[in-house]
Amino acid sequence: MNGTIRVHPRDNVEVVLTAGQAAPLGHKLALTDIPAGGDVIKYGFPIGKAIADIKAGEHVHSHNLKTGLSGLLAYAYEPELPAAARKTPRMFMGFKRAHGVGVRNEIWIIPTVGCVNSVAEIIAKRAQEKIRGGIEGIYAFPHPYGCSQIGGDLEYTKKALCGLVKHPNAGGALVLGLGCEYNGMAGMREMLGNIDERRIKFLVSQEHTDEVAAALELIEQLVSVVGRDAREPAPASELIIGLKCGGSDGLSGITANPLLGAFSDRLIAEGGSAILTEVPEMFGAETILMKRCVNERVFQKTVSLINDFKAYFMAYGQPIYENPSPGNKEGGITTLEEKSLGCTQKAGTAAVTDVLSYGERLHEKGLNLLQSPGNDLVASTALAASGAQIVLFTTGRGTPFGSPAPTVKISTNTPLYEKKPGWIDFNAGALVTGESLENMAEDFYEYILRVVSGAERTKAEENGMRELAIFKDGVTM
Repeated sequence: MNGTIRVHPRDNVEVVLTAGQAAPLGHKLALTDIPAGGDVIKYGFPIGKAIADIKAGEHVHSHNLKTGLSGLLAYAYEPELPAAARKTPRMFMGFKRAHGVGVRNEIWIIPTVGCVNSVAEIIAKRAQEKIRGGIEGIYAFPHPYGCSQIGGDLEYTKKALCGLVKHPNAGGALVLGLGCEYNGMAGMREMLGNIDERRIKFLVSQEHTDEVAAALELIEQLVSVVGRDAREPAPASELIIGLKCGGSDGLSGITANPLLGAFSDRLIAEGGSAILTEVPEMFGAETILMKRCVNERVFQKTVSLINDFKAYFMAYGQPIYENPSPGNKEGGITTLEEKSLGCTQKAGTAAVTDVLSYGERLHEKGLNLLQSPGNDLVASTALAASGAQIVLFTTGRGTPFGSPAPTVKISTNTPLYEKKPGWIDFNAGALVTGESLENMAEDFYEYILRVVSGAERTKAEENGMRELAIFKDGVTM
């Protein structure tokens, strides 16, 4: 194994793979002399401008490299559509429901407002003690919103919560309200539209002397229905996979993210779907996605997705292009271009079939882009709200969290996999020690089929890690 890797033939930097080099693991070394003002190239694209003369072999990072991005951009539709591959879908064992095929048979308690969070958790704990065969778990999803919100901010909360109420992994759901909140039960019912009253129950706490006892009665009714659900064969074309990365490092775009890209391409070739989000982490790589839009309508939606998110930053007086976190930088990522070019590799090479607004459910199979920030919990919740039955999460730094949907953690490097066996489900770090992407992608696909079939649970599930975070953009009254 070499101690460094040149990712693309056009690159003028290489990435450190082993200790004992002139820079830490995941960081960059110059392959040639780069003059001040010159482009630093990784993945075959510029990732920023040198702010000082850089000598061959020198460490390239924040001290001598800055972003080359600035301001809003204009775009033209110049399609370069990939050839569409078609394969016979593999099968998994899932729960066929009105809102898709679930990969878990659970009951979810969804508070309309943060005021009843503790009540929801008490109900879930007591209900779990009485759980019967057929139910794989009863979970509450507390959050701090639902009141003192107005306008579009309140709509974000309603859309996210309604998306979870109708999530295919929830065989049944209890919508738990207080009774005086802005996010009232009538508004939730209206947004939910047609529902199966046997599987979705509603309770307003202020209307009951003992809201916990009343809720447990409703849970019993849900259990009597959901407990009869059984797994049956379903094609992989019914899968919707959420793609996410967090705590990224310099190897994210070399190991784990390309692995997800290869997996996504295989799933889409079998008729399945993948959702890519983290819009700020598309900045600098957005034209790659735009060229893959299936038509000009989807292209224009992608342009709006990018520019509207930039306008969101600007409205709050925040810089658009200062995205890499302290952990990203410590792991070797210097600029937003570098982060984005690595991040978007999770989307593989498939055509972009649609763009979803926050909380919108997927309705076009294939690769979808979703409006959401890069924040791990917010983005993962958004993926679940749009119908992803499972979230694939790559990380070079590690994180214990889990989203409402089963969350698979894929390490970008082997040291992390060995250090955090209680967090990491799959190691992509072997790609830098001789394992082929094709073989690993096949192994990973088979592993995911076991997870969605219920034969394996993720580490986050085993540890009881399930968090919900809603995108907030507005006044708190």
